[in-house]
Amino acid sequence: MIFQPKTLDYTISPYTGLTRESWIEAGEYLLTGIFQNIKSIHDPVIMPRKETEVTYPHKNAAEGQKEIEKKAEIFEGLARSFFLAAPLIHNDPDITVCNYRLTDYYKEQVLRACTRSDVNSVGNYEEQLELAGTRDPFRTFQQTVETCALVVCLWNCKAEIWDTYTKEEKDTIAAFLSGYAHASTVPQNWRLFNMLDMAFLYREGYPIDEDIMRDHAQAILNFYAGDGWYRDGHSFDYYSCWAFNVYTPIWNLWYGYEKEPYLAKKFEENSNKLMETYGDFFDRDGFTNMWGRSNIYRNAATSAFDGNMLLKSSEADPGRARRIASGSLLQFLTREDFLYKGIPTLGFYGQFTPLVQGYSCAESPFWLGKAFICLHLPADHPFWTARENNGTWDKLGEKELKETTLDGPALCFTNHGANGETILRTGKVVKNIGDEHGMWNYSKLCFNTKYPWESAPSADVEAQQYVLKDLTSGDYTKGNVTFWHGKKEGVLYRRQFFHYELSKESTWIQAVNLADFPVPYGIIRVDKLKLHRRPITLTLGAYGFPDNGTEIIQLEKGNAKAIILKGHDFTGREKQLAMTLYDGWDEIALLHSEGTNPDSAKSIVVYGKLTQKKQYGYEPYIMISQVITKESLEEFGEEEIFPIASVTYKDKEKCGGYGPVNVLLKDGSRKVIEFEGIEGNLQL
Repeated sequence: MIFQPKTLDYTISPYTGLTRESWIEAGEYLLTGIFQNIKSIHDPVIMPRKETEVTYPHKNAAEGQKEIEKKAEIFEGLARSFFLAAPLIHNDPDITVCNYRLTDYYKEQVLRACTRSDVNSVGNYEEQLELAGTRDPFRTFQQTVETCALVVCLWNCKAEIWDTYTKEEKDTIAAFLSGYAHASTVPQNWRLFNMLDMAFLYREGYPIDEDIMRDHAQAILNFYAGDGWYRDGHSFDYYSCWAFNVYTPIWNLWYGYEKEPYLAKKFEENSNKLMETYGDFFDRDGFTNMWGRSNIYRNAATSAFDGNMLLKSSEADPGRARRIASGSLLQFLTREDFLYKGIPTLGFYGQFTPLVQGYSCAESPFWLGKAFICLHLPADHPFWTARENNGTWDKLGEKELKETTLDGPALCFTNHGANGETILRTGKVVKNIGDEHGMWNYSKLCFNTKYPWESAPSADVEAQQYVLKDLTSGDYTKGNVTFWHGKKEGVLYRRQFFHYELSKESTWIQAVNLADFPVPYGIIRVDKLKLHRRPITLTLGAYGFPDNGTEIIQLEKGNAKAIILKGHDFTGREKQLAMTLYDGWDEIALLHSEGTNPDSAKSIVVYGKLTQKKQYGYEPYIMISQVITKESLEEFGEEEIFPIASVTYKDKEKCGGYGPVNVLLKDGSRKVIEFEGIEGNLQL
């Protein structure tokens, strides 16, 4: 059953109708799904799992590792469900769900998780090392992640649970927390978990090592790349938003403002910088884009708005923040496929194994409960009292678009007034050869809020990715590394390498120079082959299109070919996609697939294909294509499907081997694409 709020107010919330009371109802809805699976108040939060091959506990793990994973699952279930329960407990200490008084349940389970002799103990750091059969001081465990969730939740309902423990009980929990707080951690966003643990202990009068705290904090600050975004490992993704820009404001409150004012000031500035553009990362409906790893966390990405409001000098727009948070909440909770036996699936919408990662378990999706931290804000806070507004979308004309380019994190996102979608184009991507999952999450040429990424429908065709086939060896390769050049005269330049590896000089690696720019309903590409080895075939897919009964239309005009798809997504929403191919392509076709689309069981990918047979020869280098979409079945105009009036090349052969490519559009606008010189500024 989908979430149906009982409380709606379209005066204060003209876009979603949701109020603070609606959010409490949503929290109860999700907690009901959890507690209907718990047989006794003494049982841990272990939930039913539909997927059993990728996620943990891994059935083929060694015995010690299996025990480690079982304890980690108990802790994930406890800490992440607590994200949902803590603000509701603070709001109403006597709240019951499925006849369980939440205050009683979490008070008992938190203490038991931290008590060494208890059957529900999740294991302190030393115990975990023993189970792992190692004394390696650099070994890390999932428990470190969950300790941070735990302290945030204990803070969120401090008077109702933490303050009611005896001193002995508090000491037991504190000793458990301190062990992980001062132990080894993963050198990325995980440092924040240790920082929050120590900050909580400091607030409660327990000793901490302030040098360790300072070391972690300086490292976190130095991950900052600009525009509010932090680099997390090789990548940029929502961890910058639901980790860095949530935990640093809390750290400021608990510790930084008092003990480390310089660092606290920087973290505050960075959060406010994110707020300048982060609202435009979401679409007109407030939808979150499926991008980056851990997509099972869904609308947790909206928690960065709440984090900003914890700061001394918050600059987030509260009406815009609530509109996006509520829109993203409805994006997921109003779908029939969202829950499996009452629990959010291991997917983006329904169960979708291609995006699932081995570090997740059945309880991991409750990280989305981080979005509910906003409920700690009192009813009279501007987040709840300001009238919803839609920011950029309230100002965009029907065919207008807004483009935001952030060179630090290599993100370019466009808001399209014509269809209400937000399209993201990324760079600075480094994934291992063969890491299909990583390439789906990061290497797609475009990520669209209304067309979640599709996994591989076949060996030689991918949605929003080039696939190169070497006709001599028969090998298929995909873009695992994407360099960023940036925007120049309205065109975004990047370079994507196929099968990139450091042991080879880049001249021995096949590549495509990417150049693209937005149009009202989508993106036009004017890309250039950068090959040293032929013969090859190359394909490029459009977005995966949900196939729930699809009308297929084929059109041609001059040298251009197009395929139009008309249909509906899983929820019955009208969808339309058109792919048009111009220069460089030999054919346009479509591929039917099953089990590769996050929205629907069946899908269709429209794609272009070209073949080059000469090892050396002056053949077409430029490939021109367009993908446009519409959230209705209303016909595209001919000039929208075939928008290009003319393409002018510098070389007389019109292959685009050198010189600028001049693209004149039928609306009178012009784009000049020039790849010469991008070599001097390619960034990772």
